Amino acid sequence: MPGRRGAYFMSASTILSARGVSRTYRGTGTEVGVLKDVSLEVAEGQVICIVGASGAGKSTLLHILGSLDRPDAGEVWIRGQNVHALSGRGLDQMRSSTLGFVFQFHFLLPDFTALENVMMPALVSRRSSTDAAREAARWLERVGLADRQSHRPGELSGGEQQRVAIARALVNRPAVVFADEPTGNLDDATSEGIHKLIRELANEERETFVVVTHKRQLAAYADRTLELANHTLNVVE
Repeated sequence: MPGRRGAYFMSASTILSARGVSRTYRGTGTEVGVLKDVSLEVAEGQVICIVGASGAGKSTLLHILGSLDRPDAGEVWIRGQNVHALSGRGLDQMRSSTLGFVFQFHFLLPDFTALENVMMPALVSRRSSTDAAREAARWLERVGLADRQSHRPGELSGGEQQRVAIARALVNRPAVVFADEPTGNLDDATSEGIHKLIRELANEERETFVVVTHKRQLAAYADRTLELANHTLNVVE
């Protein structure tokens, strides 16, 4: 019973565990290895920073950890659930209720206010509009945008838009937030503010972040920094 054995050995504080994850892209007559036997454990409230050269496979790894892609081999467990054993509606439900995502491009809906954008995941999870609005307002206040709730994305700066995206990712209190280059489009000063915010949310709210970035400044705020090179993860001292 591999599934039971895997869950049994997870530490009580472990939120995410990846074991032996491998991924190869196959084209016409070619194979490109991206990930080879990657393993990782993340505890509640940690900030994990994954760095690496362009094309090293950072986004591929993040998508596999976040259930957006499947590995060729290996397992990913989140809160004791083997996420790649799920499919269809079960996977959709797990993803919407248990995971949060922040991307380089914020993907906010331009015709909706900041509050309405943050509410969306809660409404998709069938929470009442009253509950969704209350929780969205709380998270907007938490990310420093209490006075911007009624503003649409076009009325917000790039840093403010990304803060809205972070609040949206947190509105359902996910087990893990996966962030793919969350400050890739921001200047250094604005990026620093987002990095500090992620650290504060981990410390004060016990939120867990796995962040892929080319900005190594984030390492100063991370519990661990790992470099993806030669298809596997290595600890950065």
